[in-house]
Amino acid sequence: MNVSLDVCSKSLNKREEELCGDTVEIVKTADADIIILSDGMGSGVKANILSTLTTRILGTMLKNGETIEDCVETIAMTLPICKVRQVAYSTFAILQIFKDGRAYLVEYDTPACIVIRDGQKLDIEHTERELSGKIIREYRFNIQEDDYFVMMSDGVTHAGVGGLYGFGWGRTRVGEFIQQRFNDTKMTAARLASYVINECSQLYHQRPGDDTTVVVAKVTARMDLNIFTGPPTKREDDESAIREFMRSQGLHVVSGGTSATIAARVLNKHIKASLIYEDPDIPPTAEIDGLDLVTEGVLTLNRAVSMMHEYNEGRQDQSFFKRLDEKNGGSQLAKLIIERCTHLHLFVGEAMNPAHQAAGLPFDLSVRMRLVDKIIEEGRKMGKTVSVKYY
Repeated sequence: MNVSLDVCSKSLNKREEELCGDTVEIVKTADADIIILSDGMGSGVKANILSTLTTRILGTMLKNGETIEDCVETIAMTLPICKVRQVAYSTFAILQIFKDGRAYLVEYDTPACIVIRDGQKLDIEHTERELSGKIIREYRFNIQEDDYFVMMSDGVTHAGVGGLYGFGWGRTRVGEFIQQRFNDTKMTAARLASYVINECSQLYHQRPGDDTTVVVAKVTARMDLNIFTGPPTKREDDESAIREFMRSQGLHVVSGGTSATIAARVLNKHIKASLIYEDPDIPPTAEIDGLDLVTEGVLTLNRAVSMMHEYNEGRQDQSFFKRLDEKNGGSQLAKLIIERCTHLHLFVGEAMNPAHQAAGLPFDLSVRMRLVDKIIEEGRKMGKTVSVKYY
C-alpha cells in the first residue's frame, strides 16, 4: 500500500503576539511520513522557542530511528526551565504514517486527534503509559485511502470560551463541525484546515485568546501530473518528446500555443479553440482529445505560479479557494498542481518560441524558464515530488 499524504497546517497567533507558540514539523523518511505538532507553554517568544525545540528534537530523533521513550526523556532534559513556573513544558502530538499502511500516533497533553473515515468520526482504541513523568496516549492502527487526521492545539478546543461556548468549542463540537462541512472524499487537507481555523477565528471574534493551530493530513493514492511546455530545441525531437510525455501515467497538460500545435501534430488531433474569456487577463483554454487541459503559455503559467506561492505563504482562506475554483486556465492549472498531484513531471522545451520571433515580440526565453523554475520550487515546498526533463 504505497500511500501519499496531503498535509496542511493553519495557525492563529494569540492576540497582540507576533510569534505563534505552536509549531508544526513534517519529516519524511524512506518508509514513513512524520507529522509533529507542539504547543509551547504560554505564548509569544518563549512558547515559540519551546515548541520549536520540541518539534526539532522529536523530528531529528525519530528520523534517526530513536524510540519514543528516548525522545520524551531527551525533551524533558533539554527544554529550558521557565523562571516563573519552574517547569520545562511543551505538549506534543506525533503522527507517523508508514508506506505500508500502518500508523502510529502518540499524544502528550494535547486534544485527541480526530479521525474521519467515510465522512464519519472514527474512534480508535489507545493505551496510556508514563514516560519520564509524562502520561502519553498511544494509538496503533491501519489506515485506509481517504482517511483524514485532524490534529490540534488546545487553542482550537478553547475557541469561544466565555462567549458562545462557556467552556470553549471542545473536541466533540469540533468533530461535529467537521462532519457537517465534510462534503466528499475529494476535499483537500487545505480546504478542511481552512474551514476549521476560520471558525476558530470567528469564535474568538478575530482576537484569539490562545495560539491556535490545526493540522489536517489526508491519506491519498499517488497522483501524477504531467506538464509539457515550450518547443524542443530540435524540431526532430518533437515527436519523441510528446510520445514520452504521453506515455507517463496520470493527467496530461500542455501549456503554450506552439506547444499545443506540436502536440496536436504528433498526436494527429485537432485543436478545439475557445473564444470565451473566463478572466480578461488570462487567454482562453483549448481542447485536444487525449489531453486533460490545454492552456496558453506564459500568462497562464505566471498566474499558476502566483497562486502556488500564495498557497505556500499560508493564505488559503475561503476567497483563495473561490479563485482556485474559477474556470480560467491559470486557476485550473494551479488547482491541478495543488489538489490533484503528488508527483509533478515537467517536460520542458528550451527553444525560442517561433511564434514570438515571427511577431517580432521582445520575448525572453528566460521568462518561461524562470516560471518553470518557480513551479519546481513552489511544488517542492508543497511536498510534491518534482521531476523535470529538458529538450
